[in-house]
Amino acid sequence: MTLSRRQVLDLLEGHGLRPSRALGQNFVADPNTVRRIARLAGVGPGDRVVEIGAGLGSLTLALAETGASVTAIELDRYVLPVLRSVVEPHGVRVVEGDALALDWGAVLGEGALDGARAGGWVLVANLPYNVATPLVLDLLDGVPAIDRMLVMVQREVAERLAAGVGDPAYGLPSVKVAYWAEAAVVGKVPATVFVPQPKVESALVSLHRRPAPAVTGVDEERLFALARAGFGQRRKMLRRSLASLGVDDAAFAAAGVRPEARAEELDVVAWGRLAQCSPSGSVPRPS
Repeated sequence: MTLSRRQVLDLLEGHGLRPSRALGQNFVADPNTVRRIARLAGVGPGDRVVEIGAGLGSLTLALAETGASVTAIELDRYVLPVLRSVVEPHGVRVVEGDALALDWGAVLGEGALDGARAGGWVLVANLPYNVATPLVLDLLDGVPAIDRMLVMVQREVAERLAAGVGDPAYGLPSVKVAYWAEAAVVGKVPATVFVPQPKVESALVSLHRRPAPAVTGVDEERLFALARAGFGQRRKMLRRSLASLGVDDAAFAAAGVRPEARAEELDVVAWGRLAQCSPSGSVPRPS
């Protein structure tokens, strides 16, 4: 029920379509790969799946094949008619929209943005490099209806999202992911399965939302402001990089954090302790 490479090429040629570089379109054209992704997502009958950037519908069909209820989101107005013709006969709901600006409450239903009532959705997606990190972080932060994610991204992005203290890729996105979820790289995807073939390696990241944030009883905005300042000057000791935010020696001592440490040495719990032990003041969000 999925699309072969020949079928993907025929759809593109038959409809006069070319993958958009601006939208980062690289269509998966291998039935084994999309079925593997569906298996790793662990979805089946009774599950509600939302796919971002469905493209021509190759992965969409593999998800529908599991018996899950699938909602496919696509931005490209030229690809949309083709996507609809491929997946709607299999019971897939297609929504036109930009995932970075979507009304997720309307798409996922009443209560989708209410942390006390939300839950029950799985996100599965092949995400372009330029939107992957902000999109994943926005969804973790603002769409609690999504319990789990399995996203295919550029390998470097995957490593950054799932990194922990001591990993070369560890940075601010890693801290933000760890605050909301447990993440792991669960597989690699060769460039040869895409049309067109990208010049980068891809990997699969699994994210499971925590029942509660990794750090509770702390000002979330303050925590991320400190981490942002620390990683913004990651070669400096925290005593220097956080001084402008009012973190003094007393705060470091109370938090059990060495003032000589650097940002990459602190996990999300340590950042939380610093946020709790230092005066909050007024920390504006970046524009």
